[in-house]
Amino acid sequence: MRRLTRTCSVLAALLALGGPAAAQTFTSGSTGADGALAPAGDTTLALPPAGVFHFTTVSIPAGVTVRVTRNGANTPVTLLASGHVTIAGTLDVSGAPGQPGATGTSFANTGGAGGPGGFDGGAGSNGVLTNVAGAGLGPGGGAGGGVPSFSAAGGGGGFGTAGASGSGGSTAGGPAYGTPTLLPLIGGSGGGGGGANLGLSSGGGGGGGGALVIAASGTLTLTGTIRARGGAGGAPVTGAAAGAGGSGGAVRLIATTLTGTGGTLDVAGGLAGQTGVGGAGGVGRIRLEAYSNTAGLNLGGVTPSVDLASAVTLPTAPTLTITAVAGVAAPAAPGASYATPDMVLPATTTNPVAVAIAAANIPPGTAVTVKVVPRVGTTSSATGSLAGTLAASTATASVTVPTTQPAVLTATATFVLTAAAGGGPVYAEGEDVTHVRVTAARGGGARVAYVTRSGREVPIPAAGH
Repeated sequence: MRRLTRTCSVLAALLALGGPAAAQTFTSGSTGADGALAPAGDTTLALPPAGVFHFTTVSIPAGVTVRVTRNGANTPVTLLASGHVTIAGTLDVSGAPGQPGATGTSFANTGGAGGPGGFDGGAGSNGVLTNVAGAGLGPGGGAGGGVPSFSAAGGGGGFGTAGASGSGGSTAGGPAYGTPTLLPLIGGSGGGGGGANLGLSSGGGGGGGGALVIAASGTLTLTGTIRARGGAGGAPVTGAAAGAGGSGGAVRLIATTLTGTGGTLDVAGGLAGQTGVGGAGGVGRIRLEAYSNTAGLNLGGVTPSVDLASAVTLPTAPTLTITAVAGVAAPAAPGASYATPDMVLPATTTNPVAVAIAAANIPPGTAVTVKVVPRVGTTSSATGSLAGTLAASTATASVTVPTTQPAVLTATATFVLTAAAGGGPVYAEGEDVTHVRVTAARGGGARVAYVTRSGREVPIPAAGH
């Protein structure tokens, strides 16, 4: 009976939102605490720990570029304005390119960094630990190239579209993921690195484009460029393969009025380090929401999702957190970076190791899969089950972690949705919802998605914005 009641409530809410758009206004939720953003010259903004800017107004003039750097948790960028937003210049949250290959043995991480909210590219191989390069990070990370009979280039990162395969199809590109609503907001995935034999170092994968939402209570005018491109793959050298491109990122614009002519939203995937060999990244996603939309924009061939203005985030969501590995506590806001590990295990640690997981609003008994992605080489995974209550539960999974290189760990849970358990709406985008999937990824923030009966995932946002 509660399932029926919840269904009716959702349908009633949808019908209530179907009134005349002209009479409606949107409120971004900005407190105005960060004042006005009006740079006179090129500017770099450090993303706050929570990932949210609270501006009064935003005005980026022609000829000026504003870049946003990642915070420690690598959250997406949420830019709120209580007034108008005007972008005549450039706002950039793109991923970085992978480093090129080289003769000699390099132990540096050659994968490009993802833009804020995006995922890093895979490291190129150096033939010492393994001939297989690192996979790109993220849900659509491209596979790393190996050395089957030749040095194979990496596969491109996927997002709005799948990444291209590398080396004539021998290395898989990453899959497409996410939904047109961009809820929750998530960035692009990294391209895979290239394979190499001993004595050479291959190109790294490009980082995925970042994730950006701009929400203006007034008018959002775009005549300039918003860029969330994937980074290009690193170039090869003779005997060591190219890295693949990262996928484009995500741009979501919300305002009472959206206008402007000749503006550009650029979520292109990164090019391969070598054309026709490495995989190019897939394109990202664009979402446009306004009660009045008269904008004429250049979208680079990407089909946007368009709708009326809606909430920047939803109020509640399940959470899933990795709390410890081999008894070593995880930091509150892990960065999941190969360059700066969040924790160092004692030299006496032996495999397999226990990964401790905490959850809230996920039914006890739900299986949690922990995935281990080493800097180079193949990935592995293991599963544990949650025990406790709906409000607070824990699980443990035993995994094998590399002892000679860093690795990134992610945890994912998929569970049956029940209205009695407070699981949320029973319908999402017109489809019957049967499960919810929660992933604790880089930065420790849980990403949540409804899974419909047909198998399609419909992401929902986390709380706190």
